[in-house]
Amino acid sequence: MFTPLIFRPLYRQYLWGGRRFQSLLGRELEHAGPYAESWEIVDRGDDQSIVRYGPLAGRTLGGLMQEDSFSITGISTPSTFPLLFKFLDAHQVLSVQVHPDDKEASKRTPPDRGKTEAWYVVEAEPTSKIYAGLRDGIDKSTLQRAITSGRCEDALHVIEPKAGDCIFIPAGTVHAIGAGLVIAEIQQSSDVTFRLFDWNRVDKHNNPRALHLNEGLAATHFTGPVTLTKKISTQDPAVHRLVESPYFYFDEVLPTGTWSTAGNYCEIIVVLAGEVRLPSGWNLPTLKRGDCALFPASLQPQSLSCLSVGQNSPHLLRITLPLPTDTLKYRDDT
Repeated sequence: MFTPLIFRPLYRQYLWGGRRFQSLLGRELEHAGPYAESWEIVDRGDDQSIVRYGPLAGRTLGGLMQEDSFSITGISTPSTFPLLFKFLDAHQVLSVQVHPDDKEASKRTPPDRGKTEAWYVVEAEPTSKIYAGLRDGIDKSTLQRAITSGRCEDALHVIEPKAGDCIFIPAGTVHAIGAGLVIAEIQQSSDVTFRLFDWNRVDKHNNPRALHLNEGLAATHFTGPVTLTKKISTQDPAVHRLVESPYFYFDEVLPTGTWSTAGNYCEIIVVLAGEVRLPSGWNLPTLKRGDCALFPASLQPQSLSCLSVGQNSPHLLRITLPLPTDTLKYRDDT
């Protein structure tokens, strides 16, 4: 029988990262230097979330999926967990990228998933930017000229976000996360990235990073600007829907007192402020800022005690894995 699953984070130290997992999320960072990504839930080859507490401590998400994927996801088909959740600390601007959709990714060797993703802005410094989609009228030849001339930014749609904003990035969307942002990201579990532009940066040997211009242009959907998502009210007054897609539902939750998960769905709960106490029968620790838990689809609704900490009221994110009956309405888009 599955319990709620709390995992150990997997960190990625890239040059564009910072130290805000420590200062903002209260993490103890083992090494010096920049921390760029914290993979909270992942089942991708050697990159495995490991259960941290409870009777399944030490087990990998991939191993649990192989043993009983249906109890975790509520879906009979996936051999690996189909989503990846992470935090990003962008101390410097990331490269301009595009990810292929399912059709293009399936042609790769070995075949892969596409990469549709959504970003929730946890913290934003003044004048921080997100590059989301292309400006109106930008076609393939115009984008290619902008890249090769070193002026890619001229072709990109720019947003100056604030904390609490959400951006949905379907596969095929040209995008980049700017400096000064901490992002909570949910995505399809894929790591296929085509780098289109890297801001004319060079390494210590004066060499530019490798680009994937032909593959990236072939994967790009020239659909124009991407705007911030709207927060849509739901039947639960504590919940506002941010994104609804064939791959995941993404919600902001502002609970008061006790709040319950939906149950019978695979749900990921992320704590951005306050604390969340799980039902005492599970004997699991309180979730604090930056913590998250995966609730397998085999569980009934779970009653969570959501508490303020100081002046900070409870503030959660919820990611739900749609069931096949939910995704039928997307069949014309996939």
